[in-house]
Amino acid sequence: MDFDVIIIGGSYAGLSAALTLGRATRKVLIVDSGEPCNRQTPHSHNFLTHDGDTPAEISEQAKAEVLRYPTVKFIDGYVDTARKTTEGFSINLKTGETFSARKILLSTGLKDTLPDINGFSECWGITVIHCPYCHGYEVKNEKVGLMMNGDHAFEMAKTISLWNSDLTLLTNGKSQLTNEQTEKLTSKSIKIIEAEIVELEHKDGILENVILSTGEKVALKALYARSAVSQHVNFDIQLGFELTELNTIKINEQHETTAKGVYAAGDSTTLMRSLSIINASGTMAGIMINREILAEDF
Repeated sequence: MDFDVIIIGGSYAGLSAALTLGRATRKVLIVDSGEPCNRQTPHSHNFLTHDGDTPAEISEQAKAEVLRYPTVKFIDGYVDTARKTTEGFSINLKTGETFSARKILLSTGLKDTLPDINGFSECWGITVIHCPYCHGYEVKNEKVGLMMNGDHAFEMAKTISLWNSDLTLLTNGKSQLTNEQTEKLTSKSIKIIEAEIVELEHKDGILENVILSTGEKVALKALYARSAVSQHVNFDIQLGFELTELNTIKINEQHETTAKGVYAAGDSTTLMRSLSIINASGTMAGIMINREILAEDF
């Protein structure tokens, strides 16, 4: 057996788990593809001691701290396959390298599937944002929009109104709001536009206008939106664990998936993608993995 634990995904949750396991003197391998979902985001916020730092700065510091522990190894690479063996687990990298471990932790994050709207992907994570607690303060008191519909749009509009009084809801098609929800939003001076969005006008990701199918332009400083998400790799099929209806990995309180010995942490398990939450989940997963190994060996 090469390692106690293999961690697939070396961003915040994976590094946090590796720190916990490294301090527990466990032999750990981290494999990371180097493509975090927030790589386009200019600054991270609402994370103590790192508020305003770039995602890359936080990752680089975290990686340096983790690799001070001699039992932790880091490989820049991509895991093609992972499988259960009689003794534990085995992974194969695209390079052809193979490694084994007693436990596996998946911290590969989520893959965002962005809508096919011109300019959307270029603005994603910069001025097309998803979380008011991560980005809301930076655009407070500005003219912002919500590209959402139905109950989720209503709840988000209620939340965003704390930061922004000039708020436009763009349902990008026929509104799915109830009459009561529509009346409540309009009573709060929140504009509702049902025309479809055809383009986001921007300069280097800085949003200027939302162009509608009617030809109208809506000038906005930022647009809140939520993407569809999926897992980066079909490890659920390879390792035999379940996903939730939201395409996140189903875990219990110990961060173990429905496949024995396979754990998960971070974005891959939740739509709450704040760094503090993600880091905490990695720490907890590391503790729980170590506890299981201790129980097996003691």
